[in-house]
Amino acid sequence: MATTTKKTTTKKKKRLVPEGNAYVKASYNNTIVTLTDTEGNVISWSSSGAKGFKGARKSTPYAAQMAAEDAAEKSQMYGLQKVNVFIKGVGPGREQAVRGLSAAGLDLLSIIDTTGIPHNGCRQKKTRRT
Repeated sequence: MATTTKKTTTKKKKRLVPEGNAYVKASYNNTIVTLTDTEGNVISWSSSGAKGFKGARKSTPYAAQMAAEDAAEKSQMYGLQKVNVFIKGVGPGREQAVRGLSAAGLDLLSIIDTTGIPHNGCRQKKTRRT
């Protein structure tokens, strides 16, 4: 006679996160939107490529808006309502991604630009000899 073991699974506790952070990385090729809680644990994310845009259309402002709305929609089941927005990069989808977050029903507490700035830049070419 074979013995059977019953597998017990514990139900995952649903987290409620009323306030969090939104990170928008806008490059020339893609726009990535990540929504986290205040400690930095990822709740949801989306990108222009994940929304089905390919090639040159990935870097458009419309694709960035769609990615932001998708990430905000996924975070609704966690109860996310207010976000601090951190923008990084110089891509064309910067402002439109922030508008997409706002249009999806999130309250924007602050908007901070964290784009890196070179302190001394690349090494210059050597001077021309005459």
